[in-house]
Amino acid sequence: MNLEPSPGASNSQDLAMNTQSKDVQACLKVVREALLDVKAKEIVELDISRISNVADAIVIANGTSTRHVKSLADNVAEEARKAGFRPIGVEGERDAEWILVDLGFVVVHLMLPTARKFYDLESLWRATPESVA
Repeated sequence: MNLEPSPGASNSQDLAMNTQSKDVQACLKVVREALLDVKAKEIVELDISRISNVADAIVIANGTSTRHVKSLADNVAEEARKAGFRPIGVEGERDAEWILVDLGFVVVHLMLPTARKFYDLESLWRATPESVA
């Protein structure tokens, strides 16, 4: 009995991973441009594909006020829709101190500087499985 995968099986898996990687990069580009259009501050992109199955990347950015954070979220969601990336959900719009825009491959966190400093998502998501031991 032969239990080795057929050569065609691994090629189709590699192709799917390549396609997903291109989708992630395209989505990140749309998000980056949408944030820059509305003058987001301190934009950080983190690749979390190796430590999470929730998303492949996280983008974190600051707004200068709740109104600015709201406009950042609105612009990200609108530009993502235009590019064919339908937002799965948007949370936190009411208070607008921290708004999360879930685009599937990419999760965008838009925050006031005080909330960003308090929650320190960069430290949380930069933790590797080896350092969590």
